[in-house]
Amino acid sequence: MKDAKAIPYKIYLEENELPKTWYNVRADMKNKPAPLLNPGTLQPMKAEELAPVFCEELIKQELDNDTRDYPIPQEIQDFYKMYRPSPLVRAYCLEQKLGTPAKIYYKFEGNNTSGSHKLNSAIAQAYYAKKQGLKGVTTETGAGQWGTALSMACSYFGLDCKVYMVKVSYEQKPFRREVMRTYGASVVPSPSNTTKVGRAILEKFPGTTGSLGCAISEAVEVATSTPGYRYVLGSVLNQVLLHQSVIGVETKTAMDKYGIVPDVIIGCAGGGSNLGGLIAPFMGEKLRGEKDYRFIAVEPASCPSFTRGKFAYDFCDTGMVCPMAKMYTLGSGFIPAPNHAGGLRYHGMSSILSQLYHDGYMEARAVEQTSVFQAAEEFARVEGILPAPESSHAIRVAIDEALKCKETGEEKTILFGLTGTGYFDMVAYEKFHDGKMTDYIPTDADLQKGFDGIPNVNL
Repeated sequence: MKDAKAIPYKIYLEENELPKTWYNVRADMKNKPAPLLNPGTLQPMKAEELAPVFCEELIKQELDNDTRDYPIPQEIQDFYKMYRPSPLVRAYCLEQKLGTPAKIYYKFEGNNTSGSHKLNSAIAQAYYAKKQGLKGVTTETGAGQWGTALSMACSYFGLDCKVYMVKVSYEQKPFRREVMRTYGASVVPSPSNTTKVGRAILEKFPGTTGSLGCAISEAVEVATSTPGYRYVLGSVLNQVLLHQSVIGVETKTAMDKYGIVPDVIIGCAGGGSNLGGLIAPFMGEKLRGEKDYRFIAVEPASCPSFTRGKFAYDFCDTGMVCPMAKMYTLGSGFIPAPNHAGGLRYHGMSSILSQLYHDGYMEARAVEQTSVFQAAEEFARVEGILPAPESSHAIRVAIDEALKCKETGEEKTILFGLTGTGYFDMVAYEKFHDGKMTDYIPTDADLQKGFDGIPNVNL
């Protein structure tokens, strides 16, 4: 390994070192993620059944458990060059502040206009929609990072973009909403009166602040009822984790270049896109028995899919119009508390990550909101980046692991994903600074309401 002093503060790859392929971790999984089910027949979804909802090429990627490496189309590679490679940063200042012998690295994905990692998949999905000759796409967004990224990608390819934004985030994060509109997207707070499923949800839950499950239902309804449109999703699906593997492939290439081997790899987890992308090639080595790493998924204590959810087939949306996925879930009817990590409020988790967690390849940890913002502030003061609330969950646990090393004297190497910036999340920071932020942890009775709606599918 090269001397630590020789490792730069920021590690960038050369243009000729950028990934040319996405890595499909499913190819190396002994236990493949369970297939999507048709809710009517309880049989695995076929490509032709998914065609009214998703783009044709994306369906192929969604269903492919065997192809290890997918060539990245040249048009997408060219777009990636606008903001990739993203830097792998050695957190020297944070290490010094903590007084830890641990070496801390983070992969920073906020160096683009959308402010997050979401653009990696947004541009791919927009590309395939354009290639198919579609007029536009619909989607949902929580904190607004995915909606922002997709609106930017659609603008690039000249596609219409309709975004259903979770109502609480629509109200909490008006500036991210306006970025979407700047790129030409229409943005509707969800649940809304513009769709049948939205009206039904409002009637059943009057005054609801919304959820990603609600917004997904509305976006799918509009996509399937509007000629020339398809639905695209920013997390959870296999295809999304495939596109996001560019994060991990870049990270591993940079680490290999300097002889750095991480002991612990940490990512925040809502639906699974950034965590799945970051860990992909490292997990592949673990699955193949080549190396061993410790993986930690970090989620909010207010929406604890991994740590308190059930591993079962469930609907991906509140309106129950989407296929069913086997995942760690709190129930499609679970309405999370309006915490400020809007991108981590989905009721379920990626089927890929759920299977890996179920098989013991990953750990999971739930953290409370105020401790997350304490970590975010500590990080911002020494590393010079204001992190998004979602990313700050990973920061919290990275700091905790580094402090454990301080206690034990172990010189572990810690890697975490810094998924994006928090400059559109200042209402959250304001509430934290004013002492108005609270920690909500659902009771077992609260969670049971969601569990009661999980269908009884024994497969």
